[in-house]
Amino acid sequence: MNRLLSDPLALPRGPAMKNRFMLAPLTNFQSNADGTLGDDEYQWLVLRAAGGFGLTMTCASHVQPGGQGFPGQLGSWSDKHLPGLERLASGIRAQGSLSSIQLQHSGVRAETRLSGLPRVAPWDDAESGARALSTGEVEQLVEDFVLASLRAERAGFDGVELHGAHGYLLCEFLDPVHNQRGDRYGGSLENRSRVFWEIIDGIRARAGKDFQVGVRLSPERFDMDIGDVLGFAQQLMTSGKIDYLDMSLWDCFKEPVDPVYQGRPLIDLFTGLERGATPLGVAGKIMDAATARRCLEHGADFVLIGRGAILHQDFPKRALADPDFRSVPRPVTREYLRQQGLGPAFVEYMATGWKNFVAD
Repeated sequence: MNRLLSDPLALPRGPAMKNRFMLAPLTNFQSNADGTLGDDEYQWLVLRAAGGFGLTMTCASHVQPGGQGFPGQLGSWSDKHLPGLERLASGIRAQGSLSSIQLQHSGVRAETRLSGLPRVAPWDDAESGARALSTGEVEQLVEDFVLASLRAERAGFDGVELHGAHGYLLCEFLDPVHNQRGDRYGGSLENRSRVFWEIIDGIRARAGKDFQVGVRLSPERFDMDIGDVLGFAQQLMTSGKIDYLDMSLWDCFKEPVDPVYQGRPLIDLFTGLERGATPLGVAGKIMDAATARRCLEHGADFVLIGRGAILHQDFPKRALADPDFRSVPRPVTREYLRQQGLGPAFVEYMATGWKNFVAD
């Protein structure tokens, strides 16, 4: 099937994306210390919605106070966050984009100095000082993800994405090396993935029938077993319970690290899976129109743009208008990023946290 970046994308539930571009969820440090929406975060996201993204997703938003992983992180764990979330959902919708909150808990990567609360994980982790969650605490975690989803729905968002990637708490449950819990949440892949299914089923039971649920996974690093991730990805897509799968691949066209799966690009392992009616998106070094088209040619249904969207608030509009469009080369100046709608905290993060991204 010949997919075009300009084609609308129907999702199993709720409204369709107007094109095949989704804004990747990007850490940006731009909200307030209590998790309420900051003006700079609002501007960053609404500018991307205006720039043509079919779906505009927030940064990772923590569902419990102790799940905070970075300063200025958008919160979704309290009704005090609702006014800002309502403003953000309305602002994104006014620009013709769908909206989603990415829901997350940082687990062993949580910053205790920000929350003042202890780190927790699926297991006792000596390196980070995290203690293992009790079974009851995992059940409460599931409930808090569901409550955050219902809060997003009340605020007017089209859906949420569960952040199961990059070594954060949901991803940690999938870790076959460390998650050898003795209860129903550890050991086998069925048990390690159970927390996802309980959250998804909880949202489906209590949210409206058109509320959209996506999941983000990453197949490598953080002790992920690519075979496990492939199996779980196919289960998610064929379950009929989610509306899209977002695979964060770091580089869509690199070979897998695991020698068992080498010989073809990482993207092909996932586009080759059964997916039922569930759209599959990919993220990873998509910095120009040609690479975005190539992802669709390799079987992806949509692309998620991260660094390209930092460099160009209107990446989709540019890529759709010019088949030869390429992101501006890096490094760029701080002033350039300010012109693209990044606030001071986000500019500083890109300058200090990303090698060779900012020149001055």
